[in-house]
Amino acid sequence: MASSFERYQRRRLISSYFSVVISIALVLFILGSLGLIVLNTKKVADYFKEQVALSVFFDETAKEIDIEELQKSLSLSEFTKSANFVSKEEAAEMTKKDLGEDFMDFLGYNPLKNSIDVYFNADYVTEVQLAEIKRDLMEYDYVDKVVYDKPLIALLNDNIKKLSFWILVICGVFTFIAVLLINSSIRLSVYSKRFIIKTMQMVGATKGFIRRPFIWKSIKLGIVGSILSLAGMAVLMYYLNEAFPNLNLLKDPIIVGSVFAGIFILGIIITWISTFFATQRFLNLKTDELYY
Repeated sequence: MASSFERYQRRRLISSYFSVVISIALVLFILGSLGLIVLNTKKVADYFKEQVALSVFFDETAKEIDIEELQKSLSLSEFTKSANFVSKEEAAEMTKKDLGEDFMDFLGYNPLKNSIDVYFNADYVTEVQLAEIKRDLMEYDYVDKVVYDKPLIALLNDNIKKLSFWILVICGVFTFIAVLLINSSIRLSVYSKRFIIKTMQMVGATKGFIRRPFIWKSIKLGIVGSILSLAGMAVLMYYLNEAFPNLNLLKDPIIVGSVFAGIFILGIIITWISTFFATQRFLNLKTDELYY
């Protein structure tokens, strides 16, 4: 009979530990994933900014050497990521593919112009910077016009600011929820042993002596939960890096390592603090208050 009761208690204890570990792992996984998103928000934003092109179109009288010099000058500029020359013939081929028919058969000639598509480093993709670059390029006599999507630039920068703000807000909310959930799980685990705590206290054990095994046990659970959450984050990072290789999510190991280390330490700190206050609460209760 006693053996059966002990097995029941052991199963109940294991179930309690399991629920605490899973709670910690899930909460830390969500928190860590949001942390990675926050740190990579600029990288993602920069990726989209660098896809915006400014096109420099040339007069028919423009000399090949002038175009080559301008392309070389743009390529060496600090604001340029790349500068690609597009001949009028190449532009015609791309237009035919987009339209699905040969527009030159209808017009009888190629109305397109030679051009250079300039892609910028993300920090220079602003309305002010691009307006200045456009003004400088228009000073060349052989440049016919300079075109870029001004409304898109404004919309992109505005949306990035809004997105960054709301991601920070969501991270703050989830951090608060994470602390509450882990704290609740730890308190429930300690609550099941409240009579043991009070018995130890009644036979003369000090508060520190009583707290110590509970804190160490919770720290171990926090470590296990942290490791599970880090494994989940590693799988998520690998999948996202494979799905979106251009974002180079794993390019900066310091950022990734910092987030992983932060989540691991956070799991330990939260479980330690939660256990400390949970045991302290039951240590301060009177014996008859343990039943409520």
